[in-house]
Amino acid sequence: MAVRAAKTALLEPRGFNLSRRLFSNFPYSPLSSHATTPTPPPAAEPSTNLFVSGLSKRTTDDGLRKAFAEFGEVLHARVAKDRNSGYSRGFGFVRYATLEEAAAGIAGMDGKFLDGWVIFAEYSRPRPQQPPPHNNGGHGYNTPQSSPRY
Repeated sequence: MAVRAAKTALLEPRGFNLSRRLFSNFPYSPLSSHATTPTPPPAAEPSTNLFVSGLSKRTTDDGLRKAFAEFGEVLHARVAKDRNSGYSRGFGFVRYATLEEAAAGIAGMDGKFLDGWVIFAEYSRPRPQQPPPHNNGGHGYNTPQSSPRY
């Protein structure tokens, strides 16, 4: 107890707080109130297109369609696939005929099991606009040049 009082007397005037880790001289606590937690993205506006995540790599387009068809008329169901293996990348899209059916699909399938995995369904967000590719004056990869570089 006397040792702790001596350390407090020595270190507190210098601005060190002993409630933090004992051997740290970093002035900020990792659990300080100044730490900001990342805000989740805003909820997507209701649409007939749903984003489905958490899919098994064995999930197919037809399996996704059948799972969501009990909640309404599915116009289109697609699982994103890996180019090399052909297996699912873990997410896909389902398009319903009406907004009410899409809402029923989210309510019915969000947090449920499909092919042994818990899946999550939400309204899809539009893709952000990508800037046009930079031309670089025609001197990029695989473009003809006036003089070869050696």
